[in-house]
Amino acid sequence: MRRLILTLLALFALARPALAHEVRPAFLEITERADGKVDVLWKQPSIGMMVVPLRPRLAGNAIDRKPDRVESAPNFEVRHWNALDLGPKGLNGREVRVDGLDKTITDTLLLVHLKNGDEESRVLTPGQPATTIDAHVGAAVPAYLLLGFEHILTGVDHLLFVFGLLLLSTGWRQLWRTITAFTVAHSITLALTALKLMTLDPGLVETMVAWSILFLAVELVRKARGQDGLTLRQPWLVAFGFGLLHGAAFAGALKQIGLPEGNIPASLFLFNVGVELGQLAFVGLAMGALWLLSRLRWPASSPRLAWNVATYAIGSFSFFWFLERLHAALGFA
Repeated sequence: MRRLILTLLALFALARPALAHEVRPAFLEITERADGKVDVLWKQPSIGMMVVPLRPRLAGNAIDRKPDRVESAPNFEVRHWNALDLGPKGLNGREVRVDGLDKTITDTLLLVHLKNGDEESRVLTPGQPATTIDAHVGAAVPAYLLLGFEHILTGVDHLLFVFGLLLLSTGWRQLWRTITAFTVAHSITLALTALKLMTLDPGLVETMVAWSILFLAVELVRKARGQDGLTLRQPWLVAFGFGLLHGAAFAGALKQIGLPEGNIPASLFLFNVGVELGQLAFVGLAMGALWLLSRLRWPASSPRLAWNVATYAIGSFSFFWFLERLHAALGFA
């Protein structure tokens, strides 16, 4: 148990604090108009004043020229190319590539709107940074499933919260109730926020997510000291309450990318399913490792020391994230 906890925390510590939240994917939208010309929208992730070095390419050098308009948005730089003339062939059969993607750990969501009304969506990855547009493929909404899966697994803060829930829960039954409550809660606010039925300040949400992990660390210390309380008796209540915050944070990246018109319910559903699958994969991996280690013979160790190291490490990471995000939310970044 001690070695697993320390190993997992070491992996969390390797993540840069400024990137504690998920790595934001890039977004490339190509729209073929009724007159055959093409509009291109490119959202490139940025960290402060630094832009991730990515460059979209469309076969025929259509977007190699200077963009018609450049805008700045939170965590993104947005570029527009309008009324591109691709000739009689149009988009069908053209290769789309993102140069520099193979040197990053982020992805690019590609949305293609064809003039016949069909849509095609793909996820370009560092291992596969290019694809060919096929007018006969149609909408590939399952790309949002992969985005949701990768979203949770690259969100160190969310994983640290789930890891804290694992430590807080006693027994499989309590763990099941706790994880289910967290799932239900963040599914609610993910849907409400992504569908613009509820609006929260993103900076405040990110700050409160960090505070939720800090709160969990304090409760873990109380548990180690043998203290009682509602949180320790019913951890699912904490999981549900803070899950509402985490769901709003999940929706942040999805809102910035956007949902395809005409496929909003399916895309939102698949994104949420991807988040759940990633979360279950993490829980399964952690619990499986715990089970395997419990079957091995280890030298005498100090479980209390391991618990203290784990809880104070979680508290230290989350306290730093809380101060950093509060600083940014108050406009000092």
